[in-house]
Amino acid sequence: MPILAGVRPAPPAPLPGVGFALATYIDPTGEAWPLTNLDIGWFTLSEGVSGLDVAPYELTKDAHPRGGSRLRHAQPVERTIIWPLYVYGSDHQEFADRWRALGKAFARTLREGPGWLEIARPNGQRRRIQVIYQEGFEGRGEQGYGIVSDTAVISLYCPDPYWQDSEPVVETREHGAGVDFLSPYPSISSSQVLGETVLHNPGDVEAWPVWTISGPASKVTMTHEDTGESFEITPIGGDLQEGDQVTVATDPPRVRGPNGEVWTAALNWPGAVLWSLRPGPNNVSFQLDGADTGSRVQVEFYPRYEMA
Repeated sequence: MPILAGVRPAPPAPLPGVGFALATYIDPTGEAWPLTNLDIGWFTLSEGVSGLDVAPYELTKDAHPRGGSRLRHAQPVERTIIWPLYVYGSDHQEFADRWRALGKAFARTLREGPGWLEIARPNGQRRRIQVIYQEGFEGRGEQGYGIVSDTAVISLYCPDPYWQDSEPVVETREHGAGVDFLSPYPSISSSQVLGETVLHNPGDVEAWPVWTISGPASKVTMTHEDTGESFEITPIGGDLQEGDQVTVATDPPRVRGPNGEVWTAALNWPGAVLWSLRPGPNNVSFQLDGADTGSRVQVEFYPRYEMA
């Protein structure tokens, strides 16, 4: 009986739960691997993709004396994405080279840090999620496969269950020089100045910003007016001068001084709260004591979403 070489299946249909979209895997080195291009030697199968929609949650419940229970807390937990790939070649060697290259690109997340799975919509919107290879790049193990084609059904572990925009939101507020409203004619100052302002988070859930604070400043106070949470930074070793920058990351918490040194002690512990941006408008205020020309606060964050 002749041995069947793998038969190339029909072109892929729209991805389940995604529709007409392009999928790309970005490995830890930054190299992009298209997953929905039929002509490069591999593509995503039309059936079997899962784990792209609403994030999974773990519910903590308390029994209710009248029966049933009451929800006490909903904790988002990691998700698993299943992604089936069909790999083929014009001969065995070409297939083997492609199979090995793809397997290596996914497996290196176990040694070099997470990669990204990115979904691009027809309107140009792109969302991505961090992924770590878990299992599944093993082939079907059936007669006729592994010669010039095979299928891998990959399980990808996502430590953060939420998708995020591929490009960050970046906003800046600067020190504004005072102007005379009536001289030489009626005028107003720019709204993009330090003080009370509104930051909009277009995502579905909270976003964790990175703040870059530029001197001059002798003390910095960042307050979320809606929640009352705040943190203060008192520069170590003297005031921030023009050109000095402090970077504050909120997840994971990290503070770096002008030369990259650890400035965790500059925060007003134990009262400091490195707060997040809630979905929608956030009323916040930035106070820089000793502010002058060059004083600036820049915020950068990636909006996060339940679904791809």
